[in-house]
Amino acid sequence: MKTVCFYFQVHQPMRLRKYRFFDMGKSHNYLDDAANRSILQKVARRCYLPMNALLLRLIEENKGAFRVTFSVSGPAVEQFRAWAPEVLDSFKKLASTGCVEFLAETYSHSLSSLADMDEFREEVERHRRMIHEEFGQIPTAFRNTELIYSDAIGQEVAAMGFSTMLAEGAKHVLGWKSPNYLYAGASDQRLRLLLRNYKLSDDIAFRFSNRSWDEWPLTAEKYVDWLSDPQTPGEVINLFMDYETFGEHQWADSGIFDFFAALPKAALRKKHGLEFATVSETSARYQPVSVLSCPHPMSWADEERDITAWLGNELQDEAFRKLYSLRSKVKTLASPDFDFVWSFMQNSDHFYYMATKWLSDGDVHTYFNPYGSAYEAFINYMNVLADFSVELDKQLVTQ
Repeated sequence: MKTVCFYFQVHQPMRLRKYRFFDMGKSHNYLDDAANRSILQKVARRCYLPMNALLLRLIEENKGAFRVTFSVSGPAVEQFRAWAPEVLDSFKKLASTGCVEFLAETYSHSLSSLADMDEFREEVERHRRMIHEEFGQIPTAFRNTELIYSDAIGQEVAAMGFSTMLAEGAKHVLGWKSPNYLYAGASDQRLRLLLRNYKLSDDIAFRFSNRSWDEWPLTAEKYVDWLSDPQTPGEVINLFMDYETFGEHQWADSGIFDFFAALPKAALRKKHGLEFATVSETSARYQPVSVLSCPHPMSWADEERDITAWLGNELQDEAFRKLYSLRSKVKTLASPDFDFVWSFMQNSDHFYYMATKWLSDGDVHTYFNPYGSAYEAFINYMNVLADFSVELDKQLVTQ
């Protein structure tokens, strides 16, 4: 029996409005609420509502044998509350089935694990409380922003009481090993690691509608044959992807919903020897086959599977350094308004927009970038950050 573990990331960033140098000191409204609302409601119509309804139907039709896992970021939940409460209700219905697990992550979908462990711990605890309040679950498994993982981060996650963490099945870390097994963290071997099978995940997330792909069209039967193939080694196949894959990145007319609707029934046929499980169920079902050592941070992104999608060039590093240099002031002030800005300014997306990569990686970055260039993204972000810093100092003086 081979276990299939589906995990979906749900995140919508807080996009900044065009904020010019001349706005500084005059306007402190940093968010593009019109764009945020429009995009959220569009994705809700295309993805969240139809896909949640489909998952609920598949769970009922398969009498609980079909099971999935989610991580929903703080910015996504805040925007659901404001502009699409019906989406939040549909996630709550999924939670009530007992077949859907919700993981913990950083509340702000931030890179705090690379900057400040105190901030990282605060964000994770804030997110864990939110998951309990919204979905009635206390997460015991963790997914870091962008699947960023290292031995040091894993040690911190274990110290916070999590038993399981997700990570990328990166070749430069795994070497000859397969991602299709459970591993133990090197710094704290109590921590179980589930690694993304990026080839099989990306067949759905990136290649599904590509007519030049030699496997197009991808059918449920063909995909299940790949999963169950004796040549696909291992005990567990971890299929991790953005939830927006369904209906947004892969449009409905590509057949993505029909493909997924047929998948559970095809997979659960006895001849395939497949079962579905949530992240925590998968972690409890198997024993680690080996310790996985990862001295340097890895992620899901780009060919390198490292953190250069968000940090590494001068623009990203300067913005990142300046942002986290303000943390002690924000904590000293302890103002809900300033805390709100501090939270959305940490979204990893802002740094992703500043990437200066080329070739195939550059194409992906451009697709997800609302700015004309990395330099435009940097200037806009730094203008907001400069005004925020000035206002922060003013408030601290008056305390």
